[in-house]
Amino acid sequence: MRSYYSYLREAYKQKAPAEWQKLLAAWRKSNAIVRVQKPFRLDRARTLGYKAKTGFVMIRVRVMRGGRKKPKRRAGRRSARQGRKLTLRMNYQAVAEARVQRKFPNLEILNSYFLNKDGQYAWFEIIMIDPSRPEIQADNSLRHFISEKNRKRALRGLTSSGRKSRGLR
Repeated sequence: MRSYYSYLREAYKQKAPAEWQKLLAAWRKSNAIVRVQKPFRLDRARTLGYKAKTGFVMIRVRVMRGGRKKPKRRAGRRSARQGRKLTLRMNYQAVAEARVQRKFPNLEILNSYFLNKDGQYAWFEIIMIDPSRPEIQADNSLRHFISEKNRKRALRGLTSSGRKSRGLR
């Protein structure tokens, strides 16, 4: 007997390309960081700790794909020493988490997951919790987020994707 979430996972994988095109077109036009009412992939969010109660916030983030460039040097070096292409050391998911953590400093990142990508952007959904909410404080599985030493984990590379980009997973 299969669970409800296994059917949800299957439906997500079998989404038609035409449906994705419309969805991604709408996401491209929206802001880079958008608060959403409920998770797009409920099965994935639930496995990563999401619960449908107050104190949980879902954020969709758009990150630009591709390499980065250093600013052009103006004087004093030969052109061969001017290497401008940079490989980003963090993965896109860790970058997305760090941006969201800066945007919402009062919330804490629980986890995140991949949504989709096209040639220019990658989208992630980030599960955040509000440590000041009594519902979160009463939940034993989330209690460690309340302590001050566990704040702003994404900026220190302590989330799952941050640890992966640091080579710890």
